[in-house]
Amino acid sequence: MAKQVKNPQGSYTIMTELVLPNDTNPLNNLMGGRLMHWMDIVSAITAQKHCNRIVVTASVDNISFEHPIALGDVVTLEAKVTRAFNSSVEVHIVVKGENIPSGKKYASNSAFFTFVAVDQSGRPIDVPELIPETEGEKELFDGALRRRQLRLVLAKRMKPEDATELKSIFKLDTIDKGEKE
Repeated sequence: MAKQVKNPQGSYTIMTELVLPNDTNPLNNLMGGRLMHWMDIVSAITAQKHCNRIVVTASVDNISFEHPIALGDVVTLEAKVTRAFNSSVEVHIVVKGENIPSGKKYASNSAFFTFVAVDQSGRPIDVPELIPETEGEKELFDGALRRRQLRLVLAKRMKPEDATELKSIFKLDTIDKGEKE
């Protein structure tokens, strides 16, 4: 049976939340943990849309807090699958804040989450292939293999010398061959 093929737009998910007092820290800004919770939810929905399966969070890349989101502001989380591997998918999430009374919109965060699709017994299962369409989708797709290899190396699930995509970034391929720059 041929593997199903999907595009990133088919997994696109947008989630909107209002920052309420219970969501904030003593400075009246959205707590980082609450934001990460929302990011996990929107990215899980996105991964499930692509896989048509139950998914579990496998990894979360660096989350940098670029701009605090204040009490009363609206949080918009946008996510879509950037690449599908055998049983896993990478999801990119972009978080924006908006102060509606002032009309001010601002970028807050972005991150990559990885999910594994599982069957009813919790075993990994194959996922549909992803074919990027736009230039931005193609850039994210191309970078996903490097990000995946970096995740695996950091988790000690891949030897650095086996990370072929990373070798080219750090010019390790020329060092391996004994060539001098």
